[in-house]
Amino acid sequence: MKRGRVILVGAGPGAPDLVTVRGAEALRGADAVVYDALAPEALLALAPPDALRIDVGKRGHDAPTMPQDDTSALLVRLAAEGRTVVRLKGGDPYVFGRGGEEASACARAGIPFEVVPGVSSLFGALAYAGIPITDRRHSASFAVTTGHKDPSKAARETRWDLLAQSADTLVVLMGARNLDEIAARLLASGRSPATPAAVVMDGTLPSQRVVEAPLGELARRAREAGVRAPAVIVVGDVAALRVELAWFEQQPLFGRRVLVTRSEEQSADLVEALLSAGAEPRVLPMIRVLPAEDTGPLDAALSRFSDYDFVVWTSANAVRFTSERAQALRLDLSSARAVGLCVGPATAETARAAGLPAQIAPDRHDAEGVLELLRRLAPRGRRFLLPRSSLAREELPEGLRREGADVDAVVAYRTVPADVDASALRSALCAGELAALTFTSPSAVRHFAALLDPPSLEAARRSAVAAIGSVTAAALAHAGLPADAVAGEPSARALVAALAESMAGAREGR
Repeated sequence: MKRGRVILVGAGPGAPDLVTVRGAEALRGADAVVYDALAPEALLALAPPDALRIDVGKRGHDAPTMPQDDTSALLVRLAAEGRTVVRLKGGDPYVFGRGGEEASACARAGIPFEVVPGVSSLFGALAYAGIPITDRRHSASFAVTTGHKDPSKAARETRWDLLAQSADTLVVLMGARNLDEIAARLLASGRSPATPAAVVMDGTLPSQRVVEAPLGELARRAREAGVRAPAVIVVGDVAALRVELAWFEQQPLFGRRVLVTRSEEQSADLVEALLSAGAEPRVLPMIRVLPAEDTGPLDAALSRFSDYDFVVWTSANAVRFTSERAQALRLDLSSARAVGLCVGPATAETARAAGLPAQIAPDRHDAEGVLELLRRLAPRGRRFLLPRSSLAREELPEGLRREGADVDAVVAYRTVPADVDASALRSALCAGELAALTFTSPSAVRHFAALLDPPSLEAARRSAVAAIGSVTAAALAHAGLPADAVAGEPSARALVAALAESMAGAREGR
């Protein structure tokens, strides 16, 4: 029986891409993930689909789903059963995270364990707010404390009288609920009411909010702004640096909620690009991508793959399903003589990663661009393979045949409508909850439009609408939802860049 172990992994302060490389690696190899309430969904998704996922709660002052002793016992039991258990904890496991207690429980039970440090919110959230925890111009020391050891005894159990004067910068974690009392204690202990201070809520996330005020006014200002947990409090002259160092809120899509309609399997790169631009992605796939119902034509083409002069990859899906089918048939396509022509850089990257030919790409990233290039390559008498969608247009194969080429256009995959809560989507649109809508295929556009009624369609027109290319933009226009932004190339980064430029122009009134 495999010997189990426990890996205590720091999830970081909130943004999923701040997890360490080692932490992500541990999640990918987990048999079970025991996580806190604030664990990002994107990190949980890194674990294998069949891994156990157990929520043990522990969100600030809220009653935990599971008492700490029971959580420690759960880790020991799962590992004793031979599982690799990842204990996913917010921030760093050993910074007010009870990681030491859980590690001790493993040590006492003879369970091997590992600790993967994480980016703590004590400096991670402040960095995203534009507040260095130290700065030689203002602060040579810092102290950090929790705002509640016991929520009912927060002020009594922490020596605020000593902390107030012990360091240039004071950071308080988990103190949002007790901010009035904390500020009062610091002031009573001699800290000046004029001391720069700030509260950072939802640090590192698109919902991040920062309230800046002198210490004497901080609690009132935070209360008026509706600050809630999770939040980090910082007191000290470094808080004044935010005026010039705030950078996260300057991201082009900061705080904008953006709908991602792409299939779940392909949405990761778009979500990542949106997060990098400061947006809050809302993934609601309009389509599901499935293998062809009849794989016979594709199988036949793959069996004679070496006979083709060119294979044209018009999408990453075509690459993926062709590669998977070749593997199922135990066929090695890597040594074929065919020239691989890809519709865009993302498709070429996918093909190369799969070991498939991908040598050239057109200047125009659509079927017409591919055809224009192929005409220059003298296609007459040459054999072409086009693995494609069941809904693919006929312009490319018909154009090649008119040039005298021998073309096998075979279905490699099909798209079907995804299960979507249409009522919830219409409500979100009408409530103005979605600042922007993104579309990466005509099929996603058609399924989206079919879910709308007249009021929600009108509401959708008030959102910024972005298309990954001209074909998708044409589908949007046909659906009565013209695109405000069209990517210059079929990639997630280009789509987000076009959307950001469009929304910036709209804000400036251009």
